[in-house]
Amino acid sequence: MPEETVPFPPFDVVHVKTALRGTLFADVRYVAETGSTNDDATPLLARADAAGATLVADEQTAGRGRKSGRTWIAPRASGLLFTTILPTTIPAADLWVVPFWVALCVADGIARACGVHIDLRWPNDGFLRDRKVVGILCTSRVAGASAHVGCGVGINVFRPAAAEIAAIAPPPAFLVDAAPHVAREVVLAEVLQAFERRLAALHAPAVVARTYEERSGLVGAHYRVRLDLADQELDGYARGLGPGGLLRLDVGGIEHAVALADARRL
Repeated sequence: MPEETVPFPPFDVVHVKTALRGTLFADVRYVAETGSTNDDATPLLARADAAGATLVADEQTAGRGRKSGRTWIAPRASGLLFTTILPTTIPAADLWVVPFWVALCVADGIARACGVHIDLRWPNDGFLRDRKVVGILCTSRVAGASAHVGCGVGINVFRPAAAEIAAIAPPPAFLVDAAPHVAREVVLAEVLQAFERRLAALHAPAVVARTYEERSGLVGAHYRVRLDLADQELDGYARGLGPGGLLRLDVGGIEHAVALADARRL
């Protein structure tokens, strides 16, 4: 689509950098188009000059979801697509906590930016009015006992024409549905400020897990999950997060530890 016909406001990277001046996350690098911000971040993960950097794009031509073969569809400039490289390493054994930590930061940032409360759902999604509005997919490079981490986030901000998102099932939500004057720059700046506020919490995984349980209303929530590694569907009630971020799911009084699955909260 030619640049002049794009119906959404251009991304003002200077605004974001100004808002983040003096923080650990002030290095914001914008491109109009890329394959995947996660792919762009991967070779930078161990580089000192990229610590704290955020790679943001108006469009991804190869954006993907958690499972192989799934794509993240976001017409140019309609979403906020970025990967943030954490400024410090974390223990490799604690990598499981990063998506939950990111979810908390994204929820904080969206609430501060436009007053929208998103509903966090295991394992890595944010919902608005029972439709998906946020996806999280992290990438890492492990060196011994430590890991460098890139936090990939996709947020649906502006609603495109119906034909442009017809292939997405079920239909997604967009922040503009609840906040008509939302600005992508303000959302990104607030999310990155939340990263800074919560950075120390990454060294307390149990605290992050309990905070996520509370913020998401996980305990007692009704989930139906289809396991990735078996042709099996489970329907039960969450007891909380288990070791490594597993979903503790009570199915007829028997607890199952669910690691990789498509999950739907009922």
